[in-house]
Formats: sequence, C-alpha cells, structure tokens
Amino acid sequence: MTAPFIARLDDRSLIRVSGPEAQHFLQNLVTADIDELEAPGATLSALLTPQGKILFDFLIYKTEDGYLIDAPNETSADLLKRLTFYRLRAKVDLVAVDPQKSVFAIWGGEVTAPEGADFLVTDPRVAALGQRLIGGANLIETSGATKADLSAYDAHRISLGVPEGLKDFDYSDIFPHDADLDQLGGVSFKKGCYVGQEVVSRVQHRGTARKRFIQAKSASALPEKGTAVMAGGKSVGEIGSSTTIAGEGRALAIVRLDKVHQAIENGLPLTCDDVAVSVSLPDWADFGWPEPSAAD
Repeated sequence: MTAPFIARLDDRSLIRVSGPEAQHFLQNLVTADIDELEAPGATLSALLTPQGKILFDFLIYKTEDGYLIDAPNETSADLLKRLTFYRLRAKVDLVAVDPQKSVFAIWGGEVTAPEGADFLVTDPRVAALGQRLIGGANLIETSGATKADLSAYDAHRISLGVPEGLKDFDYSDIFPHDADLDQLGGVSFKKGCYVGQEVVSRVQHRGTARKRFIQAKSASALPEKGTAVMAGGKSVGEIGSSTTIAGEGRALAIVRLDKVHQAIENGLPLTCDDVAVSVSLPDWADFGWPEPSAAD
C-alpha cells in the first residue's frame, strides 16, 4: 500500500483567537457557523466586505483553548489587523502564532496524530483533500507519510476542483457563491447576522448564483491565472490556478455557467489563449448546468 503524502504549506500562517468572548466574536463576524464547531474540528469560512464580497478566506480550527485561523501568508497580517479593528471592547485575544508552528497537508491516505502534533483534522471542505496537521517542522519525519512539496499539494487540490483565495481569485473581487464557499461548507444560512450577510442570503434564496468555479482540462499546459476562457469570440470566464498531471493541463476556472452551457449546446469550442479546453463540474458540487442564457 502506498504511504500518504505530507507537505508543509509554507504559504500559510496561523492566527490564534482566544478569550471568553472568542466564540461570540467570530460567530458575529465570519460566514461559517462557529457555534456548531466542536474541538477538535474545522470549517472553511470567510470575512466579507459589507457589500458581500470575499475580503479574506481561511480555515478555522476549534481547539480546547480557542480557535486557530489558517490563512495565506500574504494577507495574514492584514487579516489580523482587520480582526483587531472589529474587536472593539470584546474580551478576545488576537495574536499571530509563532512561525515555528507549521501547517501541513496530508493526502492519499490518513495518519494518526504524530507525537508532538498540536492538531490533526480532516479537511472540512472535501474529505478527499486529506488532513490538516499543525505542529513543528519535525512532523514531516514523524508522521510516517512520504514527503512532498507545496506544488504537489496544489496539484492535488486543483485535481479535486477546490478553489482558494489569491491562488484562484483576488480578494474583494468575488462573492462567496462564486468561489463555491456555499458548496464547501464555508457559509451558514441558518445563523444570525454577520458582515455582508444580507447580500449572501439574497443570492442563496433567489438562486441567482451564475458564476462558479469549475474544472478545466486541456491536452497541454494552460496559461496563467486571469487568462480569459473564450467561446464564439466572447469571454465566458477566466482561468484560476493550474497544473500539469500526466501531461494534461488541469485548472480551476471561474465561468458563467449559463454561457458555458449555451456554448456547449451550440457546439462552440472553449479555448484559453488558443488552447482548447473542456470543462466539468466538481464531483462534490450540488449545482448543475443552468438553462442557457440569451444575455450578452
């Protein structure tokens, strides 16, 4: 049996949220239902703009003494600053975790928590993504998994069709439904108000989500993030992160589902920078192809 793989996600940082009002603070601020989290547990979540667009996306872990937020390095300091802005007089402690504590991904099989690990949990987005492990750098050797790198993990994530902020979309640019957060357990439609909640609820109840991240495939490498996906001379979306698996180009693409479906129904080829692409919905997606739209 092949051993699972482990990779240190050196593009991720941790923020600790603790204190007597930590749960209440997060519950009133982020998209996920924090009240439903039990330790050890995890959820995808986001902090939105008042207009309902994704300002930051992240994983939240419930620990015995509070919460850990697993976010991109690039914007972790900005996220901490924004959380501090919202704290006001709440009895909440917010601190960047020592970078000696690393985030690891394990996939292709499961491991038990190695000695010295702080936290081990199944990825809350899609179980096939594997496990998330928090602890010191020595966990690479003690986990019993085969060492891999960040690019190998990203290839695994892309193959499953799971988008991530910055890698697939820019912050303050798209809504949670566009990034499939509602499909990946990152948005609660049952809890009370949070920043941007009215817009997200309106999209959900009206069923007006037209843009989604789906999977794209080609016979060769796909172009860089932001390159338009074209059909009949018109843009129907754009490429997110991409990789090459067994000689094939694989990518995530955010597209207008109705326009792509219409192009497929009309026999129009989809291209990306003159590279022919085919598209499919992720296996975990509850949404389907809508009726084609006549809109431009």
